[in-house]
Amino acid sequence: MKTLWLRIAIALLFITVTFTAKAEFGQWCVADPQIPDNVIQAALDWACQIGGADCSKIQPDQPCFLPNTVKDHASVVFNDYYQRYKHKGGTCDFHSAAVITQRDPSNGSCHFEYIQ
Repeated sequence: MKTLWLRIAIALLFITVTFTAKAEFGQWCVADPQIPDNVIQAALDWACQIGGADCSKIQPDQPCFLPNTVKDHASVVFNDYYQRYKHKGGTCDFHSAAVITQRDPSNGSCHFEYIQ
């Protein structure tokens, strides 16, 4: 009986370490929830029009259109920009409108890419 409990404990420890390690190494860029929408919108406009981010996923009938809020759309676009350009000097700042999170913000059909 002790052997069974030991095996269960080791399996649970392995699962915990595996999922914790995965979360610790991922970094996504999202809109800062404390920043006003007009500031977020200006940064979103820059990222889509000048910055080179892919904004197609936040268009109607696309996987990240809903929820249809400035902060949700900006998070998708900010992360796209950050993942594309972080190895070329790109940052997750957007005039202080964005922050790094270690929790994958993907939800439903909207997948936030993570590139190591």
